[in-house]
Amino acid sequence: MLTLAGVNDENLIELSKQSGAKIALRGDTLTISGPGDSVNRAAPIAKRMIDTARQQMTLTADDVLRMSIDTPRDGGGAEDLQRIVLPGIKRVITPKTSGQGEYLKLISENDIVVGIGPAGTGKTYLAVAAAVDALSRKRVRRIVLARPAVEAGESLGFLPGDLQAKVDPYLRPLYDALEDMMPPERVQKALETRTIEIAPLAYMRGRTLADAFVILDEAQNATNAQMKMFLTRLGVNSKTVITGDKTQIDLPKREDSGLVQIERILPGIDGIGFHYLNESDVVRHRLVREIIKAYAEDAGN
Repeated sequence: MLTLAGVNDENLIELSKQSGAKIALRGDTLTISGPGDSVNRAAPIAKRMIDTARQQMTLTADDVLRMSIDTPRDGGGAEDLQRIVLPGIKRVITPKTSGQGEYLKLISENDIVVGIGPAGTGKTYLAVAAAVDALSRKRVRRIVLARPAVEAGESLGFLPGDLQAKVDPYLRPLYDALEDMMPPERVQKALETRTIEIAPLAYMRGRTLADAFVILDEAQNATNAQMKMFLTRLGVNSKTVITGDKTQIDLPKREDSGLVQIERILPGIDGIGFHYLNESDVVRHRLVREIIKAYAEDAGN
């Protein structure tokens, strides 16, 4: 009940604010009252809030706001969203928007999935969750996580340390997502036995990745040649997820981006799915959503 209501009832207040209905929580009974359209707006949001609380997941006013502006794109509801159970940490990963749910569904149904969208939409996080799930269910024998090591206005050569120390900052987001999905000791052991490999994209050349769940993150910074090289690494019983944000291309020329190229030439191939996330799928601070929207509007002017 505390999770559902939030600190100082902030979740219930947000639900009332977004729907126009009066919300009351007495014991284990949630009551929604008011004009018919307000009640109709509040009911499905309240159901998603209850589902989230029952999964023992965090629920904040930001989550309630996101639920209120997120309209399922295929007519489904919260009950249709994919869920990933991670037994090692006794945790359930549940998409927080219908767009994220469709993204996970696409990953389960295709050998190659390209997830495109702005920062904070869970592109990488959900892909890593799907990879850990596949590994724990023994559907694959290993996980390979790759990222292009491209300077975003900074010089890689001036970073201190050896080659590994120089590229580690580029790979840190992958380590962070992984460590959120598995017990630390299991992550360390998997890295030592190479059951999980995290490496710069350039290290993939000449390899065949079979029985693997492969993720290419920040794919907008892979060149056309690198992207072709990466896609042709795919071996038997492997699944690939490519994630990227076309608004954050750090290559000298936008047309050199492999993500932009495959978006143009690969749609329509059976077994390859494209999914687009947008600002309504942002699961970070609510201001991130507004910032992304402001930049998009400025680019259109």
